[in-house]
Amino acid sequence: MNNNEWIIQIQSGDKDAFRRFYEAYSGYAIRTASAITRNREMAKDAVQETFIRVFRQIESYNPNLPFDPWFYRILTNECMRLLKKDSAYSKFEHPDLENDPSLPVESVNRLSNLYEVIQSLDDTQRIPLILKYVKGFSEKEIADILDLNQNTVKSRLFKGRKRLQDQLVSTEKEDA
Repeated sequence: MNNNEWIIQIQSGDKDAFRRFYEAYSGYAIRTASAITRNREMAKDAVQETFIRVFRQIESYNPNLPFDPWFYRILTNECMRLLKKDSAYSKFEHPDLENDPSLPVESVNRLSNLYEVIQSLDDTQRIPLILKYVKGFSEKEIADILDLNQNTVKSRLFKGRKRLQDQLVSTEKEDA
């Protein structure tokens, strides 16, 4: 079922359609929220609140616009709200990397290093990088999601990539 069919059904009060929508989106939402918040428990809270907000605000969604940027804007805003509210959450852990027996140890170590470097970036650079390279949003969509000018997004992506590259090079030198 495509997003427009779900939205029409959800707008008409179909709770089963909302359940199917939740099942389809929740995994992606939790991974994205985990990357933004750096904390799996906070991410789950953000996702839960996001789906409640989507259900309550589905009437305000314009079906002529793409759905994903609308949804991820709500998710990102919820993550940021929780981060501001409670900064006492622990460091984010990435269980997908830790529990995948098909990955060689060297690959897990490299991915773990990459993930640590990404997580060490400032939110202003880290979140656009996640939305661009993990979620696949365009700069325009990221600008809409984060309520920024598109040139600001481009600048943050450029600076984020540069910091990421610099930190990865210095990490590799330390490991050598």
